[in-house]
Amino acid sequence: MNLPGTLAALASSGMMPEEASAWRFCVAPMMDWTDRHCRFFHRMLSRHARLYTEMVTTGALLHGDTARHLDFHAAEHPVALQLGGSETTDLARAAKLGEQWGYDEINLNCGCPSERVQKGAFGACLMAEAPLVRDCVKAMVDAVALPVTVKHRLGINDINEYGFVRDFVGIVSEAGCTVFIAHARNAVLKGLTPKDNREIPPLKYDYVQRLKQDFAHLTIVVNGGIQRVADSHAHLQTLDGVMLGRTAYHEPWSLAQVDAELFGDFANPQTRDRVAEAMCTYATDEITRGTPLRAITRHILGLYNGLPGARAWRQQLSDAKQLRTNDPTLLLRARPALTDA
Repeated sequence: MNLPGTLAALASSGMMPEEASAWRFCVAPMMDWTDRHCRFFHRMLSRHARLYTEMVTTGALLHGDTARHLDFHAAEHPVALQLGGSETTDLARAAKLGEQWGYDEINLNCGCPSERVQKGAFGACLMAEAPLVRDCVKAMVDAVALPVTVKHRLGINDINEYGFVRDFVGIVSEAGCTVFIAHARNAVLKGLTPKDNREIPPLKYDYVQRLKQDFAHLTIVVNGGIQRVADSHAHLQTLDGVMLGRTAYHEPWSLAQVDAELFGDFANPQTRDRVAEAMCTYATDEITRGTPLRAITRHILGLYNGLPGARAWRQQLSDAKQLRTNDPTLLLRARPALTDA
């Protein structure tokens, strides 16, 4: 699809420092949140952020509606497909599908602590089986020409020694994985909800820094507990990249700072109204393809957070009666009456 007018300006590439890692700033994969509509919205806020899909299990991808799981908009690049699984053959096939669909990276989930994921023998429980993860990564590396990366925790349950994650990274890197995204907490596999696992286990940023010291040739990205884009600077002094999750979703306008603050790209500074217009254009096209408007508006409720009129914006974009009309101009009519928003 061609991106007319404002949409094209927002999606176009800008200047990036030559020394910047491709993983300098990433938006985390988040179940039920970072679908293709959410990712398109995030791309309208930042030209340089690296985006990730929700975790897609190999079973869902190989035996379900492949297009539903893999379709994405060309403007989303760079975008990574995160896979969940532990069968080498299935992961290789799923990675190949991701490559054929046009993704820029295949990421293996070794960090999700939910019991549902554990029953499938993948996610954070895979950290106890580094040789298996190595074999899974090797199968994907052999199947595709894309970077194959791993997102992981620092430990599981009460295993708190740095040596555990050091050995995990060392073993898995033998398969050709050169990018590790470390959520700087342990995963507690029993007794804590996924939400608790994002908040209760203590952050250990020093462990992530030690990984970079011990594996200087690898790209090490830190995730967990980073509340503001500005907080990225301290981590980028010693690490190759940062990954934001919930903050990027609940306070999406924070992503509008990324290009200038982290990549030195001051071209085409965003306004909220321009982003709303871009999303209206996007929604118009999506609705003709059968996408309900509510599937798009649910992700952009926070666009005007902190400004007068933000509450009315959220209310209108959540109003069931208005959403049933599937009229994308709702996004224009609901905008707060602000100047240079």
